[in-house]
Amino acid sequence: MIRRTACLSKLVQSVRVGSSSSLPTKLRDHRCFGPGAASNAEQACEASVYSKFGKNEYADVDWDNLGFGLVPTDYMYMMKCSNNGIFEQGQLNRYGNIELSPAAGVLNYGQGIYEGMKAFRKEDGNLLIFRPDQNAMRMKIGSERMCMPSPSLDQFIDAVKQTAQANKCWVPPPGKGSLYIRPLLIGSGPILGLSPSPEYTFLVYASPVRNYFKEGSAPLSIYVEEEYDRSSRGGAGGVKSITNYAPVLKALLRAKSRGFSDVLYLDSVNKKNLEEVSSCNIFIVKGNVISTPATAGTILSGVTRRSIIEIARDHGYQVEERAIPVDELSEADEVFCTGTAVGVAPVGNITYKDKRMEYKTGAQTVCPQLYSTLIGIQTGRIEDKKGWILEID
Repeated sequence: MIRRTACLSKLVQSVRVGSSSSLPTKLRDHRCFGPGAASNAEQACEASVYSKFGKNEYADVDWDNLGFGLVPTDYMYMMKCSNNGIFEQGQLNRYGNIELSPAAGVLNYGQGIYEGMKAFRKEDGNLLIFRPDQNAMRMKIGSERMCMPSPSLDQFIDAVKQTAQANKCWVPPPGKGSLYIRPLLIGSGPILGLSPSPEYTFLVYASPVRNYFKEGSAPLSIYVEEEYDRSSRGGAGGVKSITNYAPVLKALLRAKSRGFSDVLYLDSVNKKNLEEVSSCNIFIVKGNVISTPATAGTILSGVTRRSIIEIARDHGYQVEERAIPVDELSEADEVFCTGTAVGVAPVGNITYKDKRMEYKTGAQTVCPQLYSTLIGIQTGRIEDKKGWILEID
C-alpha cells in the first residue's frame, strides 16, 4: 500500500516543493497517480511523482474484501466529437462528475453505448489487457446501430491504455482481482426533437473489482423469466446499448428477492428458446457437446463468449451456436455463464415453471477447466498464442 510517509518523501525528493499546501490534492489524500496526464503544471508534477513509484505499489484498498462495486480511481479519459464525425484529441482528466445539458441526447433519448474489459497485473508489475480490439470493433458496430460516430480502433485502444496506466496503482495484486475498464460513448449535445445528438463524448473510467456475484465462485441459482423480455427481433439487443439494461431491473430484482442470483430470458416471439442472462451469455453442456444460443440480433456477442468457444474447441469439445429450446435445460449435464464482469460462472440450478433443475459443478466439470485456461491467458500464467493480450508497462 502507498503510505503517507512514502508518498510525502517521494514527492519532496522528486519535485522539491516548499510546503504541504503546494501538494497536489490527490496526493494529500494519499492516492496515486498515472503518467500521461501532463496537460498542466500540476498534472506534470503528478506524473513525475508516479514515475518514482515501483511497479507493484498499490492504492490503499482492502484487496481481500473487494467486490464488484464502484471504487473511484484517479483518472478518466475523455474526448469529444461534433457534427463532422471526427473525434478530437482526447486527454486524461481527474475522475469526477461531467457536465451535461438537460437536453442531452443520452438523457432524453438514451443515445449511448458502453463496453467493459479488464486489466490484470502480472507478477513483474506489467499490465495485461484482454482483447481490447474486440471491444473497439463491437463499439463501432453498436454506434452504427445507434446512429453515433465512434472512435477509431487506435483511438479506442490508446484511451484504454492511458486509463489503465494512469490508474495503475488501482490494479489489484495478482490473484486479487482486476481493473474493470468502462469505455462509454454518449450523445452529449442538446437536442429537443427526436434526432441524433449534435455532439458526442467518449470517456473511459475504471474501478478495481473482484467477483461480480455475491456468491463469489459458488454456483449460481438462475430463474427463467417468462413475463418480461430482454430484447426483441429488430431491436438493439445485439449491441451494448445503455437502453438494454434498465428494463431488466424489474425482473432481476424480483428474482433476487426470491433468492435467485440472476434471470435467464427467453425469446420474445415464442418464449421457447434460450436467449441470455441479464448480464452474461449462457452455455449448456451435454457429454462432449457445448451449446450456446446463436447471436442473431437479439443476443449480445460477448468477447468472453467468443473466447470460451475457441478455448473449448481447443480442448476438443464440439461447440454449437444454435437455437436452444428451453426444454433442453432438463437434459443438460452442466450449465455455465460467461461475460467480462462475471468471467466464467458455474450454474448450480435453474428454475423454470416451478421446476428446479440441478447441474453438475466442481473441479472435474467443464466450467472450471475452461475458466482455468481463460484466466491463465488473461493473467500471463499461460502463454498467449492467439494474440489476445495487450501488455503495457
